[in-house]
Amino acid sequence: MKCTTFTLLTALAILLQITGLSLFILGFFPIKPALSGVSGPESFRPPSCASTEDQNHTALHPHKLKSFYQKLSEIPPSYDRLILLVIDGLPAEFVLGRDGQPPSKTLKDAMPYTQSLLAGKMALGYHAKAAPPTVTLPRLKAMTSGSIGGFLDVLFNFNTQAFLEDNILGQFFRIGWKMVMLGDETWLKLFPGLFTRHDGVSSFFVKDTVQVDYNVSRHLSYELYKDDWNLLILHYLGLDHVGHLGGRSSVMMGPKLREMDEIIKMIHLSTIQSQESDHRQTLLVVVSDHGMQENGNHGGSSYEETDSLALFIGPGISHVSPTYDTINQVDITPTLALLFGIPIPKNNAGHLIADLFHPLEDHQLLRAMELNSWQLLRLLQAQATDSTCGSLEDASSSLYLDAAALHGSWKSKNVLRSASGNDLKSIVLAYTEFLTTASDRLSHTATDKPIGLLVSGIMTMLLSCVMFMGLLYKVGQEVYPNKQVHKFQLSEALIGGIIVIIVLSMGSSSLVEEEQYLWHFMTSTFFLVLLHQTIKSNTRNRTSQLFSIAVILMSGRILKGWHQGGVNWTHLPDISKSLEILGSPYVKLLQIISILLVITLCLYTLSSLRSRGSFVILIGLSYLCTGLLVLHYVIKYQGSETETGTSGNDAIVAVRLIYGLIIASVTVTVIASPWFMSFKSKDLVSVIKDSLYLSGTAYMFGWCLLQLLLQQPVNSMVISLLLVQIVATIYYVSRGGSDVKQWVEIAAIYYLGMAGHFSLGNTNTLATIDVAGAFIGISSHSTVLSGVIMFVITYASPMLALLSMVMSVSVKETNSILKNREVNTGQLVKMFLGFPCLVPLGLNSVLLVAYTIILLVMRNHLFIWTVFSPKYIYVVVTTVCVLVGVLIVASTVAYVISTAFFLRKKKPAS
Repeated sequence: MKCTTFTLLTALAILLQITGLSLFILGFFPIKPALSGVSGPESFRPPSCASTEDQNHTALHPHKLKSFYQKLSEIPPSYDRLILLVIDGLPAEFVLGRDGQPPSKTLKDAMPYTQSLLAGKMALGYHAKAAPPTVTLPRLKAMTSGSIGGFLDVLFNFNTQAFLEDNILGQFFRIGWKMVMLGDETWLKLFPGLFTRHDGVSSFFVKDTVQVDYNVSRHLSYELYKDDWNLLILHYLGLDHVGHLGGRSSVMMGPKLREMDEIIKMIHLSTIQSQESDHRQTLLVVVSDHGMQENGNHGGSSYEETDSLALFIGPGISHVSPTYDTINQVDITPTLALLFGIPIPKNNAGHLIADLFHPLEDHQLLRAMELNSWQLLRLLQAQATDSTCGSLEDASSSLYLDAAALHGSWKSKNVLRSASGNDLKSIVLAYTEFLTTASDRLSHTATDKPIGLLVSGIMTMLLSCVMFMGLLYKVGQEVYPNKQVHKFQLSEALIGGIIVIIVLSMGSSSLVEEEQYLWHFMTSTFFLVLLHQTIKSNTRNRTSQLFSIAVILMSGRILKGWHQGGVNWTHLPDISKSLEILGSPYVKLLQIISILLVITLCLYTLSSLRSRGSFVILIGLSYLCTGLLVLHYVIKYQGSETETGTSGNDAIVAVRLIYGLIIASVTVTVIASPWFMSFKSKDLVSVIKDSLYLSGTAYMFGWCLLQLLLQQPVNSMVISLLLVQIVATIYYVSRGGSDVKQWVEIAAIYYLGMAGHFSLGNTNTLATIDVAGAFIGISSHSTVLSGVIMFVITYASPMLALLSMVMSVSVKETNSILKNREVNTGQLVKMFLGFPCLVPLGLNSVLLVAYTIILLVMRNHLFIWTVFSPKYIYVVVTTVCVLVGVLIVASTVAYVISTAFFLRKKKPAS
């Protein structure tokens, strides 16, 4: 097979994989369909198949429309003004406690005024359960529209678009409300043009825990004394940023909670308590969009992440129970709509919080429940299939008919003055049962997925996978003699066995959550098999090979114990927790040791090159200087921003200097290597291998120095141990001659990269993504730059394994392979690139296709959105990582070989 054919077929397979993946994602993760239009006067009338009687009222003047709504609703608005205070990332248990127990004394002392309101029965608090993914954008949509967003809202969280669904802000705007927003600029992107005044701040620059809240509070006194607004939205981000930087137990958490308590106190004293002399009634609603894990991250579906707060403070509000009920976050929408006399948004799936309506008269409470029931019934009818107007024959609709019949009977009895309190309780219970059932059904309704599109995507990816495997087999036949292709050893069979075991485990939600145990176990088993084979062998380098495997196994055992558990066992002790308990001096000592180890290993690797010279010395000096700069940064700056939440300009300049040096060193090394090496040797293959050796060294150690700068301090030793494992694997194979097949070596390195991914604390939940690290060296928010850095941090280990392929091909014994063969550019490119490209592509393709099929089979599983879908996002991004890594390796190898041939042809002429 010609090199051109090989390249075109590989590119076609990649294109097919991308196409199939796009088709599947488009079908499986559609934007959740929503009813078009907005609720109007018809929402105050019973559901019907078609009604045009209220269309003439939609063009009324806002003030007339407001009066018209109040007349139709038959419920007087309980309040005139609304203050929505969003404290980003605040877990409800910080304020309300957990499992019937009050919050700890430390937390109580941090928010004394809020606790006094609860104790004095002047506030009503709830644990508001947030649906995953627990990130800001879909949570704000849920609180303003009552709808459960699509899973891919987690991606749109970084690129917010205008929210076109019916929502309470739009409804307030239609009745002439003036609205002011201070805080997270996500509100401005979601609701452009609705705010009379606003001051937005970026929600993603998590290093800032001070200024981001000061920008909100500096306007607060002015706005509280203004009377030209009806809705004031305050969205504080500092507490969420504190969590990302230092976790729930951060030293900054207490002061930040006290700051939020002072904000609540200021609003309550100046706006609510002083309303006795003011005819305007103001409701303060304190909410959080999501909670946070112990490490401060969020995005998943654990209790800690979904436990958000809903606290209602205003005239006439009191609670009767010392325990706090749990509601759904979407319940906030219909509650606010009914309290303020506006139509409930069309796509709302929540039900009203009945405790907030107890000050109303009996018939007004029942009217509120009736209006909520009509809205949910309309939504159920709209989602019904094979019917133009929906069916009233299912269980939830029959519950509504029962409640409506009881309500109708109560109205007739009430006219005759014969209605009793028991009748009222029966109707409330009947409505509550319907509202709860309908809300649960709408919240968990799976979107219909186009099976044809999904199957087309899977078949396209399957074809791509078959092409990768066919190309891999073909290259194996050409690179090795035919007799070796069919001669399998136990280690080679285990390479395939690992993939089979990983694929079989994907169907279990528990094994998906704890995937790291499989990778650690299987990689350790593989190298134990290699150890057994090496002991039985009689090679002259057996001692050095045994030493290499021993280093790999010992490093692997340490890495396995560095971070305990993925989701269910994170509470168990591990090395990282022990280091954090010991304190930052010990962590910093390990950082220093890790940096020195990486520098030493880099210099030793360069000194092992056969062709040494001034160019190699210059490369070594460049990495020595870069490593020392990283060391200087760690000693002088790292850790200070964790305490303060900010980093100085000097630290930012230092990081940018390191970025520049790493990029410049790697670029110069890769570009200049074949030019300098061609002067050191006349042998073409030696020039190519030495150039690839230098390029691979540049990639690996440049990447590791970058990771030592970006990763959490406790993970620095993990990076150095991963590097030791990969270098030891390359060394082991280089000492084994041609007996160790190249595809086995590359697969082993790929598996080490996957196991290392979990050793860094990553899991298959979105909550372990290191958001704080994505802003190192950045002075202001940039979606692109922070996104790239976040990718670099998250996929540190797999990318290191892929970049090491350049070095691995440079040390592989090629004399027996090239013997009696004509050496040309195509032959060399195919020999050097075949396995390093096809093995990662093939292995990843098998995992991608297998998990895509499993995702399709599990599409109605209980954990589809909490376990399987987040894992699929990681699988997709891992595919992107593999494609990027293979592209870097392929372009580097192709450049080195073509340049070496070019210089060889040019030499005789000169």
